[in-house]
Amino acid sequence: MMSKPFVKIVVVSLSMLVGCDKVGSKPESSNTPASSLSMDMPPPATVEIHAHPSEGPHHGSLVELGKEEFHAELVHDSKSVTIYILDSDAKAAVPIDSPELVINIVHDGKPEQFKLTAVPDDGDPSGRSSRFVSNDTELASHVDDEKALPKLSVSINGKSYRGFISHNHSGHDHAH
Repeated sequence: MMSKPFVKIVVVSLSMLVGCDKVGSKPESSNTPASSLSMDMPPPATVEIHAHPSEGPHHGSLVELGKEEFHAELVHDSKSVTIYILDSDAKAAVPIDSPELVINIVHDGKPEQFKLTAVPDDGDPSGRSSRFVSNDTELASHVDDEKALPKLSVSINGKSYRGFISHNHSGHDHAH
């Protein structure tokens, strides 16, 4: 006959292996009373899977703001840079009341600051904008330069957010 501790370990181990075949579904209940399980063993861990989008709705590269509270989408060509402020899923526009946002870069060892002006997108309410634009060709030429360490700075609902802009070949139309 098997010992009670061995049986408890087997029951708990099986309950961790068996259960669900879908992420996010709840495991089926066990017929084993909770009082008979060892209190020394931690409960089975649940894993939450969160998909990270690779590009925004305008096919630009994404910048995480906060702990994914918001995202910024960078779209540019050789003449202009556009930033769209998006929700935590990087899908829906988030119009904000800020008149501008800033991209800081380092060029030739010197810090430079570029302001992008609010240009409300279709559907943005009066006095708010989810789209910000700069027609500064210098910024457009350096935003992909990893040595420039481009960093976005924006205020959303009175809170400051910063995000590093990493080079991504989508979201712009210049040749590499």
